[in-house]
Amino acid sequence: MGGAWDTWLDGALGALENSMLLRSLRPLVLSEPDGNEDGGDCNQHTLQTFEDLGPWDRAGVEVKTSQVTVDAWLSASTSTGEDIHSLNDSVGGKGAKEEFHKLLLFSGNDYLGLSVHPAVRRAAAEAAVEFGMGPRASPLVCGYTSHHRRLESTLAELKDTEECLLCPTGFSANMAVLTAITSVVPGRNEDKESPVAIFSDALNHASIVDGVRVSQRQSNAEVYIYRHNDMMHLHQLLTNCKRERKVVITDSLFSMDGDFAFMKELSALRKQHDFLWIIDEAHGTLVCGESGGGVAEAFGVQEYVDIHVGTLSKAIGCHGGFIASSRKWKQWIQTRGRSFIFSTALPVPVVAAAHAAIMVAKKEKWRQHKVWALVRQFSEATGLIFTSPIAPILFGDADAALEASRDALFCRKLLAKGFHVPAIRPPTVPVGSSRLRITFSAGHTAADVEALVKALSHWTKTKGPSLNFLPSPVYWFPASLTDSKTLKLLLGNNREVQSKKVRLRPKL
Repeated sequence: MGGAWDTWLDGALGALENSMLLRSLRPLVLSEPDGNEDGGDCNQHTLQTFEDLGPWDRAGVEVKTSQVTVDAWLSASTSTGEDIHSLNDSVGGKGAKEEFHKLLLFSGNDYLGLSVHPAVRRAAAEAAVEFGMGPRASPLVCGYTSHHRRLESTLAELKDTEECLLCPTGFSANMAVLTAITSVVPGRNEDKESPVAIFSDALNHASIVDGVRVSQRQSNAEVYIYRHNDMMHLHQLLTNCKRERKVVITDSLFSMDGDFAFMKELSALRKQHDFLWIIDEAHGTLVCGESGGGVAEAFGVQEYVDIHVGTLSKAIGCHGGFIASSRKWKQWIQTRGRSFIFSTALPVPVVAAAHAAIMVAKKEKWRQHKVWALVRQFSEATGLIFTSPIAPILFGDADAALEASRDALFCRKLLAKGFHVPAIRPPTVPVGSSRLRITFSAGHTAADVEALVKALSHWTKTKGPSLNFLPSPVYWFPASLTDSKTLKLLLGNNREVQSKKVRLRPKL
């Protein structure tokens, strides 16, 4: 941690302690209905793991909807979800099969397919039976249990940090971090508070954007938005900023572009400018790094990251958020992070399921390798550069992207053929960068990817992705894939693009 931040945090915590305002977490040990006082370990059975895909894995990528919904979707009719009644009414009827339309999901974030794993299901079910939903209150009241503590310890170990703090969502985790680090210490002379400067990547997630905005309003923090992955621009902004306490916050793996933050360069800038470095590992946790620690681990810079924000709703396959940090930062955030303080704690079954999912991921390493093998397959089959399980195909025009996800331009392609790949349009992405966002899961098979490539082939051959978009260079693949021809292909393509000076992204 930077010297200015270290000094400030020690003083801030001391001021709260002197004022008796530090908040504490006291984990409760829950009793089973039969009066068993041993803590009721919801994972008392041997963790069941497997060496390959099982039939349950398909439940994570195969869904169905009513034909009424599909027809409305294809005609671009708006919906508030009322058409689900058609599906419910058809169940059990003579024409039930005709009313269903099967879809293969290439749009979710369950990268390892853990949301449907038998061990995860069992952990959630057993915890629900034994404890119900758990104490329903804020973690600072009575909502924090030994199960929450166990998951926090597991996540801290995964991120190689001293501590971890669970939050109700990843969104609230970012809000808690940003509002806490810019909050004023009660009882101290506000004139002596050194205002904070926040530097945020232009393509950061909405939760970071909103957290920055709230921080700016509550503490008059100076905010700088640096061009996406433009390290020279960030360096210039940092150099010209006179604020003593600086924060740089970025997604580690960008959710809509599928590219990585320049972690090596950021770590070098941190050494030079002594800022507090916060990364959002929502899409990198369990997917990247040999042990699943995330993008920071994959790039070998974990020791330079001060605060890791993450979610339990992506590769972990459950729900919730977390903040992995030093013990001091956890103490500060649990005392000053309003979205944590004033939210009800995660239900015990969700916490138990998330813990089981992490344990499964550690044992079933093939899931992580499987996802990267699918990325390799898709890249080689399309000849496009994809560097993560998030594979966007840009079309630059909102209408074109919508047509690509329906059937207007290529014979009722994706949706009609059973592929769920919705168009992503502004304001989710910048104007002029609408896209199909394709994501891969360990639940997919090579045949699934082959079928998707075939469904896309007409469109990519006749229209093709916009030349103003290609993901950033490949820096990392799991060790099991580094000898494949994929890395050479992608690196070669990237060098060719760079030599032609192709613009990497739409100008914002």
